[in-house]
Amino acid sequence: MSENTKIDFIYLSEQDMIKAGVTDMPRCVDTMEDMFKLLYTGDYRMAGENNDSHGAMVTFPENPEFATMPRHTPDRRLMAMPAYLGGDYQTCGVKWYGSNIANREKGLPRSILMLILNDVETGAPLAYMSANLLSAYRTGAVPGVGARYLARKDSKVIGLLGPGVMGKTSVAAFMAVCPDIDTIKIKGRGEKSLNDFTNWLSKTFPQITNVKVVNSLEEVVKDADIVTYCNSGETGDISSYPEIKREWVKAGAFISMPAYCRLDEELEKPDVRKVLDNPGLYDAWFSEVPKPAHQYIPIIGVRFLDMVEEGLIEKSELEDLGKIVSGAAPARTNEDEIIILSVGGLPVEDVAWATKIYRNALKNKIGVTLNLWDTPELR
Repeated sequence: MSENTKIDFIYLSEQDMIKAGVTDMPRCVDTMEDMFKLLYTGDYRMAGENNDSHGAMVTFPENPEFATMPRHTPDRRLMAMPAYLGGDYQTCGVKWYGSNIANREKGLPRSILMLILNDVETGAPLAYMSANLLSAYRTGAVPGVGARYLARKDSKVIGLLGPGVMGKTSVAAFMAVCPDIDTIKIKGRGEKSLNDFTNWLSKTFPQITNVKVVNSLEEVVKDADIVTYCNSGETGDISSYPEIKREWVKAGAFISMPAYCRLDEELEKPDVRKVLDNPGLYDAWFSEVPKPAHQYIPIIGVRFLDMVEEGLIEKSELEDLGKIVSGAAPARTNEDEIIILSVGGLPVEDVAWATKIYRNALKNKIGVTLNLWDTPELR
């Protein structure tokens, strides 16, 4: 029997990704929920010794020895995020991206991302796809999963810091699972980003009839059922991270934190539930950097591990979103508990959503077929 060695794969531009459904937030939330169940059962792999690493990152020095080497600027890095996901997915892939906050001065996104999806048996490419929208929607969908299980069902008010891409996708995910939301309070850095956000909001979610631009973090948080900080900035000086104080927080609030922040001592107390999107991710991060780790990795879950290291809390107090989604741990238990979700970002999320989009693209003949080879020269 003759061998079939031909390998074709599809290329999906950003417009192809949109046609294939990458901006379908309700479906993305459902996909992330399904993925969290696989995480809890262990049917996945990421990089690193514990198979839970965020990825491998190239950073640049403040003062390069070589004139041609890029110099460190805020958020400048090159990064690869590989993962395998089992269940009905049975695919692997890697998101590769370059990031530099100075891109915005050129009219470009801060990060420019691509994803290659591979057959798990042969390693052959299945698709090479634009990944900015894919990454943005899977990032926003995770807070949506959190809200589905941890926010009050009657949530009506969102408090948002940072009306950028992450702010938009987080709001879209909250709307997918909390349809009674009718009010949003927003704090941003500039008029342009605020106007862009409010225009998007009016077109996308006209049912949000009460939109307030506020000037302080306290106003963002106060009386909000769902609070989220989606801002960006420099790491290193923890005192510069935007704070959230318990005295501002409404009883029963769900606090989703996919960006850098710090809590006051009252919010760090044991009666505030602390949920991680994937505990192994934080273990991997914590093993990679000096302590306190929160100054290097500003996600609030890393602060929680600093607290464990300092003897302020027990590690058993940190909850696993996958365990909650799988029904092995309680979701919201009463109307007054305050719950914080730390969102770190997982390569398996990219692979999950990329697989759904790839299969839909194949079904609907979207994208450009490219040939790797008919017969490889070297075997």
